[in-house]
Amino acid sequence: MKRFFKRSAVFLGAAALSVLGLTGYYSSALPDSIYTSGPPALQTFFDITADGQGSYQAITGADSSRTYTLKLFGTVPIKDIQASTKARPMLVPCGEPFGIRLITDGVLVIDLQADGGFDGDMSCPAARCGIRIGDIITSVDGQCVSSNDDISGIVEQSGGEPVSVTVKRMGKVMNMTLTPELAGGKYRAGMWVRDSSAGIGTLTFYDEQCGGFGGLGHPICDADTRQPLPLSEGNVGEVEITGYEKSVEGDPGELKGHFCSSAAAGTLSLNTGCGVFGRLFSSPSEHGAVPLGYKQEAHEGEAYIYTTLDNGEPQKYGIEIESVDLSDDAEHSMIIKITDDELTDKTGGIVQGMSGSPIIQDGRLIGAVTHVFTEDPTRGYAVFAEKMYITMKQSADIGEQAADGR
Repeated sequence: MKRFFKRSAVFLGAAALSVLGLTGYYSSALPDSIYTSGPPALQTFFDITADGQGSYQAITGADSSRTYTLKLFGTVPIKDIQASTKARPMLVPCGEPFGIRLITDGVLVIDLQADGGFDGDMSCPAARCGIRIGDIITSVDGQCVSSNDDISGIVEQSGGEPVSVTVKRMGKVMNMTLTPELAGGKYRAGMWVRDSSAGIGTLTFYDEQCGGFGGLGHPICDADTRQPLPLSEGNVGEVEITGYEKSVEGDPGELKGHFCSSAAAGTLSLNTGCGVFGRLFSSPSEHGAVPLGYKQEAHEGEAYIYTTLDNGEPQKYGIEIESVDLSDDAEHSMIIKITDDELTDKTGGIVQGMSGSPIIQDGRLIGAVTHVFTEDPTRGYAVFAEKMYITMKQSADIGEQAADGR
């Protein structure tokens, strides 16, 4: 009998530790807040229920916010989450390619001249005053700058006298003093900067109610520093895909194309970690609107994407969602795998330029393709469409404020 109770105690102890481990895991793996169109339902391996006995707060109209307690197996508390109930948006999934023209807010430092003929122990005047590669310079000597020519002109006119430089670094604004030096017969700062960018991506969705769009699924970054380019102004245009290079292990391919004309098809408002956003002058797609899928509705299993290769129209290709990360600090929302034989035969999987291709699961727009795995081009990362939609709404608000002159 004693042996029975001893074994029972060991078993119960192990079970208790397992439950504690599960609650700890789900506490960090599940988000602190979600959007939903009804009682929250989470796609998890073990049964998790949401007890809505918490506080309730009306927001506006049909919108509301309620605190729910998540419970493992309906009994063991995990954490409280805030669920905002809203009418589910309807969005047009796209898959069309689009051209991006971006003018930066200030200029991005991409190189410091180590062999520019400057005197002193440090490499150049810019480095000596504290400027680093990846910094964003917004003004020199009190004048706003948006190009390399702006900086060169101000530095040359200084005659070698110190000039003030305003720099943004990791979200912080810093003021520095730069003393130009003669090199090659001219006063120079000793740095290379980037002032604009252009490229091709894929539109994810279009919102017929506000004219807003989201695309790309990741930021437009400088090719040298890999830093997101700060957006001052920009527009989007129609492009024609002329072909593609196939992805192979270790070497991702890319879509080939060009702008159809210099005319703009819309405006850019935001360049963010989850894509680019703005307004289009007209709907880019003939697809009908589908419901937005909330992040907690994404699950492992079959889905499909719309993307454009060489025939001018988006086509539907099968994929599998391999994993979903709902944690608030997740670097990537989902991992996906191309399962469509036609697409893999043509492109080897994901190629550069397909970023932004919308992902449909269970009839809902659930995400967008973002990155390809270099070692396995059939697999890659994806971002939640919900995250892109929330950012797009911010972009629409910015556009409205600009139009109203506020």
